[in-house]
Amino acid sequence: MSTFFFLLPFLVTYTVLVVYAERKIPAFMQSRLGPMETGYYGLLQTVADLLKLLQKEDLRPAGATPLIFKIAPVVIFVAIFGGFSVLPLHPAWPGAPVSSGIFFLLAIISLDVAGILMAGWSSRNKYSTLGAFRAAAQIVSYEIPLSLCLVAVVMHAGTLDLQIISAQQGIHAARPIHAFGIDLTQLGGVFAWNIVQMPWLMLVWIIFFIASLAECNRAPFDLPEGESELVAGYHTEYSGFRFAILMLGEYAMMLLVSMLGAILFFGSWNSPLPNLGNWTLATWTNRHWWGIS
Repeated sequence: MSTFFFLLPFLVTYTVLVVYAERKIPAFMQSRLGPMETGYYGLLQTVADLLKLLQKEDLRPAGATPLIFKIAPVVIFVAIFGGFSVLPLHPAWPGAPVSSGIFFLLAIISLDVAGILMAGWSSRNKYSTLGAFRAAAQIVSYEIPLSLCLVAVVMHAGTLDLQIISAQQGIHAARPIHAFGIDLTQLGGVFAWNIVQMPWLMLVWIIFFIASLAECNRAPFDLPEGESELVAGYHTEYSGFRFAILMLGEYAMMLLVSMLGAILFFGSWNSPLPNLGNWTLATWTNRHWWGIS
C-alpha cells in the first residue's frame, strides 16, 4: 500500500516533466522554442494541459459498447502499474517478495494487449479497431525478443528473483572477474554489474532497448497511432480523464522498462563507484576522497 501512495504521485509528476522535456528538446533540435507562454519558459504548459484534460467532458460514441469502453483504459493502466510491484528500488524497499519476479512482470504487463483490443473494438470505429489490431500485433511481436533478452539475464544470474539479481551485482556478491591478477568484483561498483561481468550482455541490452521502444509505442515504433491514416489509433474516441489514463499508462510503461533495464544490466540500486578499501590515492593533496584514506 505504501508503494501505491508513493508511486502513483511519482508517476504523475514524472509524466508531466517528461512531456515537457519531449516538447522542449525536439523544439531545440528543430530550432523552435516550444512552449513559452504558460509559466517560466513554458514550465506550466503541461500542468495546464493536464488540468484541461481532467475538466473535459467524458464523451462516448453512441454506438460504443459502454462497459468495455469505460474499463479498457483502467485495464491498460492497472496491468502496467502492477508491474512496478516486484521492482526492487533499494535494499530496504525490495518490492513484492516474488521468487519468479521476472515471470510475473512479463505476465502482468502482457495484459495491456487485452485492454488495447478492448478499447479499439468497443469504440465501434474502424480506425480505432485497425489501430488496436496494429498495436496488439506490434506488442506481441516485440515481446518475443524482449522475453529472450530477459532469459539471457536469467541464465547468467541463475534466478528469476529480481531482488537476488540486484544483490548479485553488489560487492562480494558477484561472480569473480580477474584482470591483471586482481579480482575486480571485490571492488564492487561498476565491475560487479551484469553488463561488465558478461560483456555479451551489451548486445542483449541493445536488443532489449529496441524491443522496449516498440512495447512503449515510441518512435520509430509509433505504428499503432499512425496519425496520417489512423487518426491516433485505438484511443481515437477517448477524451478527458480516460484519455489521460491511457497517456499515463504509456509513460508508466516507459519508466517500467527503463527501471527493469537498470536492474537487469546496470547494477540495480548498487553504486557505480568501486570500493577501493584502504588504497591510498593522491596523498599529496592531503584530502580524503570518497572515504578513502
